[in-house]
Amino acid sequence: MRAALAEEGEGLKMDMSPMIDLVFLLLIFFMVNSTLIVVRIDKKVKIPVASEAQVAKDATGRIVVNIRENGEYYDLNRERLADEDAITEYVRERKAMHDLSGLKSRIHVRADKNVAVKEIKRAVQAAGAAGVIEVIFSSYVTEK
Repeated sequence: MRAALAEEGEGLKMDMSPMIDLVFLLLIFFMVNSTLIVVRIDKKVKIPVASEAQVAKDATGRIVVNIRENGEYYDLNRERLADEDAITEYVRERKAMHDLSGLKSRIHVRADKNVAVKEIKRAVQAAGAAGVIEVIFSSYVTEK
């Protein structure tokens, strides 16, 4: 009834405090529930240049295997993988974690530009033995 009796100069004001609280709660909710995808790079691996290279649109589910110039294999944490069996076990463990999260696993091969093709093939076959058959190869579009 007061609004009907209000003078012309008086306006209705809305309390924005609950709205600001709601915005902050939503912000905190999305920050906590989002996953940050970071691919650690092994600086000892010099990625090749490919004119047709494209950035992968979906970065989830990657299992990174680094192959250095000397043909040695390393995992995401820069721990050496001694042979194909070690690669298979590493990929199998990571795939199991992705399966629990509902992610599709893919092998992400970061091979040095001077690595022999047979070394890359060995890594891909070891990942295939663990049940991961989709492969992503790292390359730059232009020289860095």
